[in-house]
Amino acid sequence: MAEVSLEEGEPHPMAFDARDWVAKKLAEPKVLFLVQESLASSALADNRAATIMGSTLERLIKSEPVSDRYVLGLAWFLKKLAAAAKEDLRSKEKFLGGENDDT
Repeated sequence: MAEVSLEEGEPHPMAFDARDWVAKKLAEPKVLFLVQESLASSALADNRAATIMGSTLERLIKSEPVSDRYVLGLAWFLKKLAAAAKEDLRSKEKFLGGENDDT
């Protein structure tokens, strides 16, 4: 298979979909606030990834230019965050629901 590369300045084909997906996921103000606060708290603890993603999110909110790889990175982070939240919720429901409760 021949090597295929993006032209200089050409965005990744999925970057616009990723940007739209991020906007949809963060459309609810409460969710946006929670994500912003989580990233800000982690950034204060010198978490470089949180600093980069927080900055990317702020640039998207302000409709400033953002590199496709930053948008894709933020989308992947939010996807993983949502999956972790679902798993945490399932664990709590299992615990509170009394499954395997010996009492």
